[in-house]
Amino acid sequence: MRTNFAQQPPDKAAISRKDSKNLIDSIASSKIYQDYERSFAEATGLPISLRPVESWQLPLHGKSNENPFCAAIAGESRTCACCLEVQQELSEHARSEPYTAECIMGLAVTAVPVRLGERLIGYLEMGQVLRKPPGELEFEQFINKMTQLDVRLNVDQLKNLFFATKVVSPRQYDAIVGLLTVFADHIAMVCNQVLVRQQNAEPPVIQRAKVYIEERQTEDLSLGQVANAVNTSTFHFCKIFRKATGLTFTDYVSRVRIEKAKNLLLNPNLRVSEIAYEVGFQSLTHFNRVFKKVSGQSPSHYRMQLFTRKETVCAKNTNPS
Repeated sequence: MRTNFAQQPPDKAAISRKDSKNLIDSIASSKIYQDYERSFAEATGLPISLRPVESWQLPLHGKSNENPFCAAIAGESRTCACCLEVQQELSEHARSEPYTAECIMGLAVTAVPVRLGERLIGYLEMGQVLRKPPGELEFEQFINKMTQLDVRLNVDQLKNLFFATKVVSPRQYDAIVGLLTVFADHIAMVCNQVLVRQQNAEPPVIQRAKVYIEERQTEDLSLGQVANAVNTSTFHFCKIFRKATGLTFTDYVSRVRIEKAKNLLLNPNLRVSEIAYEVGFQSLTHFNRVFKKVSGQSPSHYRMQLFTRKETVCAKNTNPS
């Protein structure tokens, strides 16, 4: 448990999962974190990411210094599933202290917990490196496993990328984890200050409204319904909601649903139409239009970026610009 905060946080039960995600998003976009991420990447040559607790994306995918080998195999959903298994292991074991896991290739990835009082709100994650020189045996085992999964890969291309993977000695790697742990402590203090400011600034009626919307986002919500649920007039609620969130009620609900949709798009077995109805949209056309408005791209394009196709990655590595 981390201590010595400038202010003690509110009761942990009052901090919802959505609040935790919002906190992590706020910290990740802050100048202090952006400066640290940039310095870390330049000093170590490794990728780093700050992610919420409940996130099933590949947090290092697309980051500066991402291992080209990892980027290449992330293009296949089945190999991506293997990477997500490592994320699951990290989530299970890094709740109170740093934990390092290795993928089937022996690549180390470490998650350092970021805590607000007794509550875990996210992880600092880095890695995608070897702690010993790459070997033929590991690569052969990987190819055999991919063959069993019926995954077609450019073996020669991947072999070149694997044997070019950065190698960090165990001692140096432990020192880097130590740096992350110190920064995680600092992030915890910053998170605490952000949380206090947010809760002091946001009217209780808005907090209750957000919880109500979160719990019923799949329903056909109306402004009047939510205003009634928090015991205020529609006119007054509309006014204070816009002032507190910077969004109209409709836009806010849409954004809540789109964030849910982004997580569901990670599942390749779900059709876009299924996801649209799952998150509360009654029309696929409306869902596509709102998704593009909020994210700047269509749901299909967003999914394609998450699971970049192997052919595209290989083409970029074969024909560098």
